[in-house]
Amino acid sequence: MVDARAWLLWAMGVLVFASSCRNPVYALLALAIVALCDAAWARSGQRRGLPSPLRFAAVAIPLAAVFSTLVSHLGDTVLLRLPDGWPLIGGVLTLESVVFGATNGLVLSLIYGAFSLVNRVTPVHDLLRLIPGALHEAGVVLSIALAFIPQTQRSLARIREAQAVRGHRLRGLRDWLPIVVPLLISGLERSMGLAEAMVARGYGTIESRARTAGLQALLACGLLGTVGGWLAWSFFPAAALWGAGGLVVGVAMLFAALRLAGRGARRTHYRSASWGADENLVTAGVGVALLGALAPLPFLHREVLAYAPYPRLSVPPVDPLLALLLLGLLVPAALAVGWGER
Repeated sequence: MVDARAWLLWAMGVLVFASSCRNPVYALLALAIVALCDAAWARSGQRRGLPSPLRFAAVAIPLAAVFSTLVSHLGDTVLLRLPDGWPLIGGVLTLESVVFGATNGLVLSLIYGAFSLVNRVTPVHDLLRLIPGALHEAGVVLSIALAFIPQTQRSLARIREAQAVRGHRLRGLRDWLPIVVPLLISGLERSMGLAEAMVARGYGTIESRARTAGLQALLACGLLGTVGGWLAWSFFPAAALWGAGGLVVGVAMLFAALRLAGRGARRTHYRSASWGADENLVTAGVGVALLGALAPLPFLHREVLAYAPYPRLSVPPVDPLLALLLLGLLVPAALAVGWGER
């Protein structure tokens, strides 16, 4: 099983590429890669639940294209003209707006596909263990809430079956009352039972450590540096370098504050997280893909990622080497095939 940290790194790599790509050719290629990884891990017997990336794209792309066509009236290739008196949607409907909206749907489907795959193949407890020690209480609350979701779904199915045996039928909003009330009571009973079990095991008996003034000052300075650096880097080109430095320093101070605050939280694990050859391969694949998307290499034409269909639609430019580097995101699919043969 691939470590959760490697999966999150892969998903963040897809997110970074999707955020920097406006070329529909590369977005389609990346979506095909994510769909192949999703299909490979589905065949390897991993958990299912959310719709596949292609099913999501089949809905998101047409909706985004229609919305962009009706709202944006830019472009030279006119498809249809609606009366100008119609609010918001009145005016020309252009082919360029269709392509622009479809590209937005592609990017959205790409991001969804990456994180839905991570959600399916990574156990919840592996993700929760990555929460810093300073936020251990929030992690406990989140893990309990996530554990209650499948229990509530099973309780709802049992209650509906029991009510159906008694002849109850759902015809309107009032007919949900005999289902909602037992479901709420069963949820409260589970909550009380869990609270009693946690108290019996001594949860919450250790006094929390007070936050020192130095830790609070470090946290405040980290937040100030992060927000101020991001604002300077985003909105003031003349101070972009100083803003980037402030952003890096602020994020580093926040991480340091979290580590200092988490020293008082002692956690144990049934098994330790392992980082091996599979995780190194995933990391290398992400690095290769981001090398093409972000690195200013002289032999790569990264400007093709910033394609725009306006003012007149043209064929999106393609750099074959950039597409080849993007194939580094296929490493999880190759690992799934290897896992299936073991």
